[in-house]
Amino acid sequence: MSGYQLVYITTSSEEEAELIGRSLVERRLAACVNILHPMRSLYWWDGEIEEGRETVLIAKTVSGNVSALTGEVNRLHSYECPCVAVLDIRPDVGNGEYLKWIANQAVPL
Repeated sequence: MSGYQLVYITTSSEEEAELIGRSLVERRLAACVNILHPMRSLYWWDGEIEEGRETVLIAKTVSGNVSALTGEVNRLHSYECPCVAVLDIRPDVGNGEYLKWIANQAVPL
């Protein structure tokens, strides 16, 4: 059985999140994406604290897709160093039927 992942991605705008999210779902690299807008970020960049508004994209996928999903995010993303953080989903808790749905949908074309 494949593992399941949530992939947390930050984007520069709601439009960029939709562009990336739509590509991930269309290519079946993710079963589903959630777009959360707006988000306020504070972070270090080039030795200084920066502040900005971003949009969060959360993709639900299987382990076997993470490398290709990350590549697609990097290809489409406007940032020099995009945030792509992968979180494991525990298959022993939560809704097992939902995890089966993820596995059935996140099948690259």
